[in-house]
Amino acid sequence: MTLNAAEEETIEAIKKWWDENGKQLMVAVILVVGGYGGWSLWQNSESEASEIASDLYEEILELSIAEAGESPTQDDRNEIVRIATELMGSHSDSVYAQYSALFAAQQHVIDGDLDSAESALSWVIENPQTGIFSGEDQGLVLTVTLRLARIVLSKGEAERALGLVNNVIPGPFEAGYSELRGDIYSALGRNVDARESYLAAQQAGSASEILQLKLSELPNDN
Repeated sequence: MTLNAAEEETIEAIKKWWDENGKQLMVAVILVVGGYGGWSLWQNSESEASEIASDLYEEILELSIAEAGESPTQDDRNEIVRIATELMGSHSDSVYAQYSALFAAQQHVIDGDLDSAESALSWVIENPQTGIFSGEDQGLVLTVTLRLARIVLSKGEAERALGLVNNVIPGPFEAGYSELRGDIYSALGRNVDARESYLAAQQAGSASEILQLKLSELPNDN
């Protein structure tokens, strides 16, 4: 089939445009396709990593199950700590790693290893992200900070524990934080401050009998 002059001019124009812009176009196409492929690969990789982390966390949950009033066996506790350590190391941006750290801290407390318990809880606070596109779980951070401060107080470091509880806005955790603040003030011999904190805990909604006992046993002096 012969081409008329107009068609020949059009083809020549296309050839000229391709000579001038073809390479750039191909690069752009490769980048787009490659980017899409990379994104799909990343999504698949993330999905696989999440499944692995989920399976490991499920193992922790199964090991943590014990009869009412009993704790997991020593072997189970050791395995919980081992799995949690693996999650914290290999899946540090996963929420499973953060919650596994709480389980690890719990086992350390049962074993009387407060330093290791503190280290596990501190890791959660230092690694607050729950995924590349996720934000900080503020409720988790508040819960962990409260537990961490209790452990620090149990180690006899009341001033440091006070710094931890005073460094956050407790929000819905006000009752727990106020009661712990009262425990810290009591340990420091600041009985007036302790009473005020215990009363604040009650005002925040705590109806704990233990809290009432703490109030009744608190000396009235300064």
